[in-house]
Amino acid sequence: MLLVLSSFPDAETAAQIVKTLVDEKIVACGTILPGARSIYAWDGKVEDNAEVLVLFKTAAPCYAKLEKRLLKLHPYEIPMIIAFEAGAVAKNYAAWIQNSSV
Repeated sequence: MLLVLSSFPDAETAAQIVKTLVDEKIVACGTILPGARSIYAWDGKVEDNAEVLVLFKTAAPCYAKLEKRLLKLHPYEIPMIIAFEAGAVAKNYAAWIQNSSV
């Protein structure tokens, strides 16, 4: 199982993309976490923006498809897409993730 993080400009955009990825069975779930604030360098300036963070849960073999689809759907020129392997997962939850993302 993978946990994949990505940030979005607002909750509505995030929700639309999460729904698409769940519907396409690329991810089992996307948890939208509002209240993020990102400060970063972009085009020679320091930016300071409110964002929402999404924690996607998917089966490891789905990562390449998730990255490709997220790059196409995402409104940012260079979206944050970072994946972590889940070191320990409850068996029933892992089975649900595996069965929900193909």
